[in-house]
Amino acid sequence: MTASHEGRFSRERLAAVLREICARLGLDAEGATLLRFTNNAVYRLAGDQAVVRIVGSHGLRHRVHKVVRIAGWLAEHDIPAVRLSAGVEQPIQVGAHLATVWDVVPSGGQPPRGHDLGALLGRIHRLPPPTFHLPSWDPLDDVRRRVDDAEDLDDDDRDFLLACCARLQEALADLVFPRPTAVVHGDAHLGNLISSPDGPVLCDFDSTCLGPPEWDLTPVAVGVGRFGEPPRTYREMARSYGWDVTRWAGFAVLREVRELKLITSVLPSVRSNPDVRPELMRRLDDFRRGDTHARWSRYT
Repeated sequence: MTASHEGRFSRERLAAVLREICARLGLDAEGATLLRFTNNAVYRLAGDQAVVRIVGSHGLRHRVHKVVRIAGWLAEHDIPAVRLSAGVEQPIQVGAHLATVWDVVPSGGQPPRGHDLGALLGRIHRLPPPTFHLPSWDPLDDVRRRVDDAEDLDDDDRDFLLACCARLQEALADLVFPRPTAVVHGDAHLGNLISSPDGPVLCDFDSTCLGPPEWDLTPVAVGVGRFGEPPRTYREMARSYGWDVTRWAGFAVLREVRELKLITSVLPSVRSNPDVRPELMRRLDDFRRGDTHARWSRYT
């Protein structure tokens, strides 16, 4: 553990980055609300000026350029998704940090449901691939990067996680996916749908890539088992989409990969955000023991 890795994403440092971004754009950082801080720090500026999203891992900063391109591509195809703030050159760099600035989604509308997500995923999966380069699906790449970028991880846990990556990489290579490759969101669950007066709006394109559509149906299925989400949510999604990934023989491998990603998502910021540590260690212990029935709580 090196001193340079301590507290890279502390609330104080993130607030300083936010102030610098707002100063450049003529926005007011005073009274901003931190909506979440796991993979990224997401702020909503007072007065609904904008939403600012600061990348929460130095090892995953490269993805933000793709996020900018995907946001524009979704807008071109009229997919209901969050929109980048117009007239702002993005991403924005402040020191070692990269950020994006987004329009605020108007409040209102019904809470998103499983059928909303299934319908949106179906629309995206049917789109032709974009003309710009989009990376191929590699769900363990960000796991390895987060392990490498971890603020605080002992050697035994590091070795265990990397061994899991190696084992699951081999298992993924043996899968034969029944559905054709498509643009996949990569982290498709109801937490990445925002209600609006015109219907649910999709957000978070960090993991978007070209890959198997089966992957986009996996997070909600795993959420039922791990987070106690209503089973009807998954049933609605599968019915709306037209396919049930849990009935496919390869689902067990996808489930384990998804769980590994759920464990490691906070590793680059765990020292800066110590409230997540108890849940991180609980998930890691359950996974190490092969306990597939233990319930987890969402990182906050």
